[in-house]
Amino acid sequence: MFYDVYVSLCQSIGKKPGTVAEELGINKSNVTNWKQKGYTPRGEALQRIADYFGVTTDELLGKEKAPTKNGERAISDEEIMFALWGDTEDIDKEDLADVKRYAAFVRERKRKK
Repeated sequence: MFYDVYVSLCQSIGKKPGTVAEELGINKSNVTNWKQKGYTPRGEALQRIADYFGVTTDELLGKEKAPTKNGERAISDEEIMFALWGDTEDIDKEDLADVKRYAAFVRERKRKK
């Protein structure tokens, strides 16, 4: 559960899981263990990850959903895919990840202006 949330957060900012771990001073081998063995970081490492993404540790662990801005409801990936491409089966999660990476790139470019 943790690894899926972590990867999703990494994708939302257009970075690879190993890159984020290195930025946080966490060994990349830990990321492999999160993925392959289902391990979950604890204590200070978990808190650093949460702080990096601006979420709670409970959100990282899948125990609660992130609050939405201004009371808006959270939108699922499936709803985003439908809004972008309609009811086609030719599009998959990789295509959505590409769109999210581009959105993160544009957001970062505007932030730097």
